Amino acid sequence: MSLFRLLAGFIRQHWRPYSLSALMLLGVSILGVLIPRRVGHIIDELVAHRLSRADLIAQLAVLVAMGVAIYFLRVGWRLNLFAAAYQLGATLRTRLYRTLSEQGPGFYHGRRTGDLMARATNDIDAIEMAAGEAMLAGFDGSTTLILVVAMMTAGIDWRLGLAALLPFPFMAFGFWRISDHIHHAWQDSLGRFSKLNNHVQETLSGVRTVRALGLQARNTRELSRLAEDAARSSLNAQRWEAAFEPVVGLALSSSAVITLGYGGYLVWHHQLSIGSMTSFSMYLSQLIWPMFAAGWVLSLLKRGRAAWGRLGPLLGETPSVLDAGTLDTIKPDALAYRAVSFVYPGQTEPALADVTLSLAPGQTIGLVGPTGSGKSTLLRLLLRQYPLQQGEIVWNDISIEEYRLQTLRGIISWVPQEPFLFSASVADNIALVKPESSREDVERVARLAAVHDDIQRLPHGYDTPVGEKGVALSGGQRQRIAIARALLADAPLLLLDDALSAVDTHTEAQILQHLREARRGRTVIIVSHRLSAVADADHIAVLKQGRITERGTHRELVEHDGWYASQWRYQQLEASLDEL
Repeated sequence: MSLFRLLAGFIRQHWRPYSLSALMLLGVSILGVLIPRRVGHIIDELVAHRLSRADLIAQLAVLVAMGVAIYFLRVGWRLNLFAAAYQLGATLRTRLYRTLSEQGPGFYHGRRTGDLMARATNDIDAIEMAAGEAMLAGFDGSTTLILVVAMMTAGIDWRLGLAALLPFPFMAFGFWRISDHIHHAWQDSLGRFSKLNNHVQETLSGVRTVRALGLQARNTRELSRLAEDAARSSLNAQRWEAAFEPVVGLALSSSAVITLGYGGYLVWHHQLSIGSMTSFSMYLSQLIWPMFAAGWVLSLLKRGRAAWGRLGPLLGETPSVLDAGTLDTIKPDALAYRAVSFVYPGQTEPALADVTLSLAPGQTIGLVGPTGSGKSTLLRLLLRQYPLQQGEIVWNDISIEEYRLQTLRGIISWVPQEPFLFSASVADNIALVKPESSREDVERVARLAAVHDDIQRLPHGYDTPVGEKGVALSGGQRQRIAIARALLADAPLLLLDDALSAVDTHTEAQILQHLREARRGRTVIIVSHRLSAVADADHIAVLKQGRITERGTHRELVEHDGWYASQWRYQQLEASLDEL
């Protein structure tokens, strides 16, 4: 869809404020062209000594009234028109947010946060201005131009009117050439702003790494380079926009010369009155706004078109995982993976190959194996972050694809290895899944996650802000707060994706003891590199290169003397050495 189709559809949808604004603008234009005509009539009457003092005061009062009416009409159309245009911006941001929230991780692998933020701000602002400022200037300028030209040619003298308009075709040609350069200049400017936005966002998100590696100076130099590029590109776009003014100035100056020369000739030969000449000069000065409006409209539309060229394809992105399910309820029952195989987009080696697993209600299964063996992929497919490629995952003998996404994810509590905390208080982050939870409930799950004592030592306890992404907390504290949040949700299925990797063995043992009590009657899948986290699981599966190579209970796997047994002995030896 083009920008013009977008704007046309929006105007049709909000035709009332646009129609009312158009009527008010038409009233302003009509009053505006009547004023010079009335001024010319007053001058002719004064020259002919046919206007008394009382009549002059009355005529001036009419002019003042017309000016006051123009003032209120201008206020009215601004309130109506810009309120509608801002609504377009809000609609586009809502659509963009919905589009981004429906995408899976695969969508974000090829996109950068700073660029998406730039499209949600600068690009939508440009489209919003095209729907507001451009529509205003276009309608007002064209209406004023038509009325003024009509009064100059039909109302005063058609010969002088046509002569004064001779430079305007050359001005139109100049506008056409300039507008093409503006489109490309704004495309480049918006792209460079996105790169600058990316750099700032990544630097602030990774500020700890930047400081630890001493990269402040290098990042500052890179920021200066990107800022200079963005400023240079924006200046280039503004320079082309500024080129409209000299073109308008040349055209109007030429018209003024023609008017004074040919108009003076007509006055000299008594073919035009002084009052009419005055009115014509005033009309000519009124053409300044339509000419500048034309350049302004072209500039705004080109800027909006460049922005829509970046935003439109993003809004048209289909969700990476289609929500085609129809079932709204899930009865927690047996969960099973049936011959599931999966290859990540852009990869050739399979992350999973013919994996079959089953889990009865209320059971706990542990998934272990070397890094990159496909453990987390199993959870991501269950969460439907990626579409299934081969095989199926069933819950209660029904494929998870038949459930609505919101329904499926609503009964799952997931704690990833790198949990995300919002820039809010500790209590708010824990109560995110249940905002109505009492402080007692929040503290209860915090104790289960062995983070209550840590929270109490914070400056304001549970009311302490954690900073963006939990920057004020350690990795272990963030993980335990995320575990507390998952426990508060009390979902039938709990997924722990290496959620204890950042805590020490003593704290891990404490959390696991609490989880044994908290997970009773709840199905749990634990992914971990530490085998102690899954030792009490009802079933353990060992993955290597996307395939299950061992399965059984902890005792069975230790007796099997395979990868699990050797890894168990190594970790036990490592733990005993740490205690020395």
